[in-house]
Amino acid sequence: MPKISRKPSKSKHNRKNLSPFSMCLSPTSLKSLLWWLLLLAIVTIFMFLGLGSLYTETVIASVERPETASAEILYRSQTRLADQSGKVWQVVLFKQVYPGQGETLNLRLVGFPGSAELIHPQPLKITTDTGKVLKAADVFLEEAPAPTIGQYDFHDILPELTTEPLVLSIPQPGDRSININVPQSVVQEWQKVGGVRM
Repeated sequence: MPKISRKPSKSKHNRKNLSPFSMCLSPTSLKSLLWWLLLLAIVTIFMFLGLGSLYTETVIASVERPETASAEILYRSQTRLADQSGKVWQVVLFKQVYPGQGETLNLRLVGFPGSAELIHPQPLKITTDTGKVLKAADVFLEEAPAPTIGQYDFHDILPELTTEPLVLSIPQPGDRSININVPQSVVQEWQKVGGVRM
């Protein structure tokens, strides 16, 4: 009787070289899984990179009526906004009411450390979203309390503004200026402060 010899099976040999994942996945499903992981990684990267360009500045402002020692009544809207170079400014619109004497309405801009020094007296340029340009007189005719503080008379300016976004331009030497974008929500708060009647 002829002897039948068996050749070793290739399947036993290949099983030793296979990874545990390849036993569960066929080559096409493994390839599909890798493409999905690559796509997920790309989408995640675009989400993180895109957040910077889709970021809308959140502005938290408040309208307050703080108590003062004298008989004056003070209303204010206070927020922090960044200029075109990323420097942060405190922006305060305040209305002072003196019983029997009248009222003042001023916009104060306070630059934080690293902000440019302001030149006095220079008017503040206000440009609305529609292109209308207004100028507010500088209250500090000679010297400000600090080099990065400006205060401007808004008594005649605020009634001219609608509730659209605007840009505040603080003059600098030469033809340069510091530009601060003011969102619509802050302008609406300014209208509330200006509209308070005693």
